[in-house]
Order: sequence, then structure tokens, then C-alpha cells
Amino acid sequence: MNDGGQRRYGPLGTTLVIIPTYNEAENIKPIVARVRKAVPEAHVLVADDNSPDGTGKLADELASDDAHVHVLHRKGKEGLGAAYLAGFRWGLENGYGVLVEMDADGSHQPEELPRLLTALKGADLVLGSRWVPGGRVVNWPKSRELLSRGGSTYSRLMLDVPIRDVTGGFRAFRRETLEGLGMEEVASQGYCFQVDLAWRAVKAGFHVVEVPITFVERELGDSKMSRDIVAEALWRVTSWGVGSRVARALGRESGPQEPGRPA
Repeated sequence: MNDGGQRRYGPLGTTLVIIPTYNEAENIKPIVARVRKAVPEAHVLVADDNSPDGTGKLADELASDDAHVHVLHRKGKEGLGAAYLAGFRWGLENGYGVLVEMDADGSHQPEELPRLLTALKGADLVLGSRWVPGGRVVNWPKSRELLSRGGSTYSRLMLDVPIRDVTGGFRAFRRETLEGLGMEEVASQGYCFQVDLAWRAVKAGFHVVEVPITFVERELGDSKMSRDIVAEALWRVTSWGVGSRVARALGRESGPQEPGRPA
């Protein structure tokens, strides 16, 4: 991983916080309000997957009252990765300099966003990390913590990436970073999407920094975690790791766009 060296980073530009939603009617107004208070100059994009509970309508109401809030209405539930990719494209097309991933349920605390943006002044990608010194989780059962820690450790070792929290989803990208990741090749969905982008960034030589965050389990609504999401992540990470090792053994190290291609 590039350590930044003597590179001089340009100004960040305007920040867009992308919040994917599916049935988050109870959470959308509070989380947007917290983002707007924590980073008043930032804009918010709610990427709603046609939520049957009316989340999209509530987001439209927020947007009508605040020029910093925008809504991207999608046709249906297609997964976290697809929602973020759509949000990234929208943000890049509209000229934003920083694009942030953030959950709608409050597990990613907007009040910690300034820490990520400060770190991004000297980095290409900043990850909010639960598993570096100072990071922690709140209100998680031990089984969930072990699953998350184990998933990050397995991904780190299998893919040889020097990142402690590979699966975390609170992230800040410079636009140039996203433009260099080969997003058009990304095939992963669910939480494996986060592993995919982190691996791409490392392989592309981008300077990736982790800052500690406190992850708080949602209080309202239902978790989107499922066995299918875990199974997809395990299958893809294993496939990518084995494929990368075979490529190295044959002297054909894969380039930065390889991770997202289906096995």
C-alpha cells in the first residue's frame, strides 16, 4: 500500500454523503439531520431502493426543505453495492470532490465524519475502523463481533491487504480514487462490496488510512445482514484470494481492476 510519500494532495472539494436506504422510514430524518449538523457544508444523497415503507417520500420532503439534500430513486432493491455505485456515479457526474459511504441506521455516527474528512486531506481513501486502537462496537452480541472480526481477518490474510477493518462501510473517497478503481467492473453486492473496493484501492497503489470509530448497533428498523450476504462474501473473497495467488505463481499478477470480475 502506498504510504503517501511526498505526494501533495489537492483541496478536497465539496463532500457528498451517500446514504442507501431500504425501509428506513424511522431513521432517515434523524440521520440526515445529524449529518447536516455535523458537517453543515456537506451535501447528502439518499439513494432509496423504492422502499415500500415510504422512506423515499420522506427523503423527498427533506430535499424540498433543504438544498443540500438530494434523492436518487431506484427501481427496486438491488443490494448495497449497486446502491453505492449508483450514488458514486451521481456524485461524480455532479462534480463532488469527496464521496462518503454512510449507513442510514445510525451505526455510523455522523459526528465522527469530520475526523474522516480531516484524515482525507493527506490520503486517497479513509476508512472508519472498528478494529484499530480506539475503535469499538456498542451493543453487539459477542457472536456478531466475532463474525465481523473474523471476516475482516480472513479477508486481510486471504487478499494480503494491510487493513484491519476490511468490511467496514463508513468511508470517505476522493473523487480521483473512485475514478481509478474500475467501478464499471465491480460485480460484488452486499457487504462484500466493501472488501472489493478496499482491495482495489490497495492494488491500485492508493494511500489508504484507517481512523478509529465507535460503531453503534441500530436501535430502529431491521438489520439487512443475512446468511446470503455472508455466503457471498466468503465465496468471493476465497475466489479472489486463490485467483490472485495462482496469478502470482504464474507470473501474471492481476491489475487493480481484477477483483470485481466474477469468478
